[in-house]
Amino acid sequence: MRDEDEFRAFAHGHAPTLRRSAYLFCGDWHLAEDLVQTTLVKIYKSWSRVGKRETTHNYARTVLLRTWLDEKRKPWRRSEWGSPEVPDTPDPTVDVAGGVGRSWERDQVHRALLTLGQRQRAVLVLRYFDELSVAETAQVMGCAEGTVKSQAARGLAALRAAVGGISEGELVAT
Repeated sequence: MRDEDEFRAFAHGHAPTLRRSAYLFCGDWHLAEDLVQTTLVKIYKSWSRVGKRETTHNYARTVLLRTWLDEKRKPWRRSEWGSPEVPDTPDPTVDVAGGVGRSWERDQVHRALLTLGQRQRAVLVLRYFDELSVAETAQVMGCAEGTVKSQAARGLAALRAAVGGISEGELVAT
């Protein structure tokens, strides 16, 4: 019962950050929810071994990353077509005029992020959105620190080229 309570506390505390990372990986909120759910199920199955570590959150990121990569390899996923037009209902409490510019920049960066390869996208999400160090990112991805540095440099260059007028400071802050 204690392990179950510890897992619930972990899942409750870390699900939002995992969900955001999953969304940045895949670009679809519904798929991000599925990825987080699958990740948490996988972690729950091995919680008796995993729950005692101090690096449980990094382990969760690793499982999430591998779950996303596995999902991308599924043949039925490649044949799906997404629609760029999503019907939205306006929220009357949102200040549209104040957030238009910032929203546009964030959307541009996110669309540019989705054009990157899987490794570059994963490195950028883990390094700049999850704020992991180079060593932590390498540990989560299961690669060398030099690979993280080179993928980050190439990914940022590709983002700059795709986004154009937005500076590096704004790219990282978004």
